[in-house]
Amino acid sequence: MATKSEPSLRARALRLVARREHSREELRRKLAAHAAEGEDVTVLLDDFAARGWISDARFAEMAARAKARRYGPLKLAHYLRGRGLADEIIAAGVKAAGADGVSNIESIWRSRFRDLPGDEQDKARQVRFLQGRGFPLDQIFRFLKQMETFP
Repeated sequence: MATKSEPSLRARALRLVARREHSREELRRKLAAHAAEGEDVTVLLDDFAARGWISDARFAEMAARAKARRYGPLKLAHYLRGRGLADEIIAAGVKAAGADGVSNIESIWRSRFRDLPGDEQDKARQVRFLQGRGFPLDQIFRFLKQMETFP
């Protein structure tokens, strides 16, 4: 049983869910540290999911929408996998958010660079930047080639 100064596990979970979306696994990790003996985090999370208060699909879509402006599809998927989501949920969330990376590679590139690479060293620097933002190498080369053709 929780003391007066420490909120119950349910109250703690409600406070976390009220602030922002959480994946089921993320919430489980946060609550497990505070679960007293006899309290079952899984039952609490099942109740929250049944009420629609937590949803991995909703979390995946919202996170993809929020991070798609700065990151490509690979980095988004890595972030969501780190939050305990399955690959099917990640793919559906990224698709629902419209964050496939094709449309935003140019905006991310323009946020850092003004001109096309002048030499191989500059091209390598731009490729590394876009890879670090989570874009696949073939998509980066296709984008740079397209930019050279249509500046």
